[in-house]
Amino acid sequence: MAAALLAACAAKPAPVAMAPAPPPDTVRIVDTVHVAAAADRDLEQRVAMLQLQLLGKDAEIADLREQVDAAIREVVRSMARLQTLATRAEAASAMAEAEVAVQQLETRPGGRTAAEYAQAKRLLEMSSGEFNRQNFGGSVYLANQAKTAASTARGRLAESAGDSLLPGEVRFSVPLRLRLTGRGNVRNGPGTRFGVAFTLERGAVVLAHSYSGQWVRVSDDQGRRGWIFHNLITSVK
Repeated sequence: MAAALLAACAAKPAPVAMAPAPPPDTVRIVDTVHVAAAADRDLEQRVAMLQLQLLGKDAEIADLREQVDAAIREVVRSMARLQTLATRAEAASAMAEAEVAVQQLETRPGGRTAAEYAQAKRLLEMSSGEFNRQNFGGSVYLANQAKTAASTARGRLAESAGDSLLPGEVRFSVPLRLRLTGRGNVRNGPGTRFGVAFTLERGAVVLAHSYSGQWVRVSDDQGRRGWIFHNLITSVK
């Protein structure tokens, strides 16, 4: 009987080794990683494209600024050749008024970062240079241009001062003209938890004044104001 039992044990098949079960979230985690990597690559490409566009815009701005400066210098040279009737006293008075306008701009919140501030300072320096060359007509012209630039900036800052900034909100140095890429809601605050103030149709043009996170504070041609999500607007071609 012992021999029979031994034979039966020998004939019993050995248990099959089971492969360890994969963690339940392995496939989902791998897919998520691949998706994230693809999203990162797409984001990097978009950032690179935007950086190139920004470089192009900077070059255009520099070229336009040089053209404007060249035109101003030509006007000033013409005034020097024509020996305009402006006197030394008139030039000194115009420069003093322009300097006061620039100083008033400096004291306003955001004044030094306003786009017109650097322009006003440069024009005032050019006015002083023409004054020293005794081109009083050119000095008056440049001083008046500096005063106009400073006054424009002060008016724009005063207009936007009515909108108190929220924590983390950043104001654009110059309002941006943007166009809606689709029908979109303009809300009372930067988030979907805020109510809808009004709705704009695709193609509507708005002025963007500031942003907070992914929300942009805008106004339309009717003077209405509110917040819109960033992916609903694009630059006006």
